[in-house]
Amino acid sequence: MIPVLRPRRSVLYMPGANARALEKARSLPADGLIIDLEDAVAPDAKAEARQQVAQALAAGGYGPREVVVRVNGFETPWFEADLACFAQAAATGAGPDALLIPKIARAETLRAIGARLDALGAPASLKLWAMIETPQAVQDVAKIAAAAQDPVSRLGVLVLGTNDLAKETGARIVPGRAPMQAWLSLCVLAARAGGVEVLDGVWNDFRDLDGLARECREAAEMGFDGKTLIHPTQLDPCNAAFTPPAGEVEAARALIAAFDLPEHAGKGVIQIEGRMYERMHADIARKTVALAEAIAARS
Repeated sequence: MIPVLRPRRSVLYMPGANARALEKARSLPADGLIIDLEDAVAPDAKAEARQQVAQALAAGGYGPREVVVRVNGFETPWFEADLACFAQAAATGAGPDALLIPKIARAETLRAIGARLDALGAPASLKLWAMIETPQAVQDVAKIAAAAQDPVSRLGVLVLGTNDLAKETGARIVPGRAPMQAWLSLCVLAARAGGVEVLDGVWNDFRDLDGLARECREAAEMGFDGKTLIHPTQLDPCNAAFTPPAGEVEAARALIAAFDLPEHAGKGVIQIEGRMYERMHADIARKTVALAEAIAARS
């Protein structure tokens, strides 16, 4: 049986210090929102932004959108206050769905943060997302993703930080991202092995929607579950790229129906119109249909 899926085609970063942005986010066609307290907030505005975000979450109104708060890094002076604030909010039912932790380099860090959330009384429903944005994180991404098998880690999603990876390595971000292809594929493989989802990094030129659409299609073909975004204008092209085409969904339904026919019961391989299909193709088809239905339910 395929579990109920939560679409994560488009996940939009929103600055936590901008009250108007937090209000606008309630009406945007994003599958998810990352409210940012890290890069988007100046050091002297961290405490005020934290309270503003907590108040916005308590007010609600975000509908089916998955709401994630990117807290400040594990080793920063703001981390403990961020963690305590949103653990308490989650315990009262007014918190985010997840916390995005920057610059995760080791699985042990996730377990330590998860244990801290347990001690703070955060419910198990408060998940952790991990930013993969350093060379060490890419090298250890399989171990980081595997931490999801330990409930203490609370890990649910990997998020690529391609700008930071470019900065740390000197690799250039070019059309097709050939210098990063190996890293991107490694992260997708690690996510699948660990049983977590994985989101691609951002497209920087929010005016170039054609370029964005191309990169979204490439990311979908690589196996990413969705893409992080920096501007509302990027939402529609991204959603389109990660939505299964109607023809693909129709074909998936037909394949499922064929395998469900009484005469095909127990068969590992069947033939349809001159082409052979294995049971694994039916499993892929069920995932396609489940995603399409989850997207339709959101709409």
